[in-house]
Amino acid sequence: MASKREQQTILVGVTGCIGAYKACELVRELSRRGFRVKVVMTESATRFVAPLTFRTLSGEPVAVSLWADEPGSKVHHISLAEEASVVVIAPCTANVIAKLAHGRADDMLTTTVLATEAPVIVAPAMNTHMWRKDVTQANVNALRARGYTFVEPAYGALACGDVGEGRLADIAVIADAAQAEATRARDLSGLHVLVTAGPTHEPIDPVRFIGNRSSGKTGFAIAEEAARRGARVSLVTGPVTLPDPFGVEVVRVTTALQMRAAVLARFDSSDVVIASAAVADFRPASFASGKIKKAEAPETLALERNPDILAELGERNDGRAVLVGFAAETSGVRASAREKLLAKKLDLVVANDVSGELGFETDENRVVLVTSYAAEELPVLDKRLIARELLDRVAALVRAKRSV
Repeated sequence: MASKREQQTILVGVTGCIGAYKACELVRELSRRGFRVKVVMTESATRFVAPLTFRTLSGEPVAVSLWADEPGSKVHHISLAEEASVVVIAPCTANVIAKLAHGRADDMLTTTVLATEAPVIVAPAMNTHMWRKDVTQANVNALRARGYTFVEPAYGALACGDVGEGRLADIAVIADAAQAEATRARDLSGLHVLVTAGPTHEPIDPVRFIGNRSSGKTGFAIAEEAARRGARVSLVTGPVTLPDPFGVEVVRVTTALQMRAAVLARFDSSDVVIASAAVADFRPASFASGKIKKAEAPETLALERNPDILAELGERNDGRAVLVGFAAETSGVRASAREKLLAKKLDLVVANDVSGELGFETDENRVVLVTSYAAEELPVLDKRLIARELLDRVAALVRAKRSV
């Protein structure tokens, strides 16, 4: 078995439900699989199982109260949030699901979950009528959209006497989900991932520019997800209003030429390049040092072509790095993506149709992941979930390249 320092920590959250006793077996199973397990309980959960039980099974202190920090020590819910590779809440009541969906943090468990960057798995357990209620399903869907993983409750006889969905899922199924997330949490470890995001602004004069509607949300989500999965991440972004992702080197640029310089400076050390930036194809041939007066403005604007950064990387790449491009189209999405894949020597293209309401400046998108051997269409997803799906494929491409 690995040493404590080498082990990943899985944080098990236990809420006030008759199924809380089953969490004891989950702690034992995760420990058996080689994980370090720490437990956080709600006050209600302690009415079903004593904290001493979990402390005995895990060999670790059990966190219950927000006010139990020792003087001079790091704030406990923050240290737990940072240490966790995965958080598993099993069983999870409708009340705690509602708290998480609405960002409430009024106890040790919810404050820890709100503070963590680790993936969160929720295994609900409740009366079948509570589970089926519209408000509960709305809260579940809200959390799913934010990247939470749900292990659906099982069908069967419930403690209250009803029969239906609501039983805590099988412990092996929950443990399998936790192990899968723990594997994902390290699948980019040791890699340098270079991401481009946002638009470029090509100045006409000090107050006008050529640009596009890219918000940078997809690229920032990719950078954040890659960092969460253990990669060293460099994010080169055009002008956006998004805050820097945690643990990511962020280089802010304005023009295509500046983006090219920043990307080339980092390319040789990169194992993966994900070029989600919407780089302007053209820039003004000249720049006016002062604002052009309306009466003096020319009727035509002379343009010159910007360098194709991704095509240049494709030419420079010796097959070592995984190259991912994006194709925003208004028609012929798959054909255009396939053409881009071949022309620029890419491993994968993320293509989407921007003729409708999805794409630019939205939180959701519908994309097609195109490789040399397949085209996989994803449903409408939050851009954070698209980042997760994309990096699953990227990790597989990296493994394939390294196995050759």
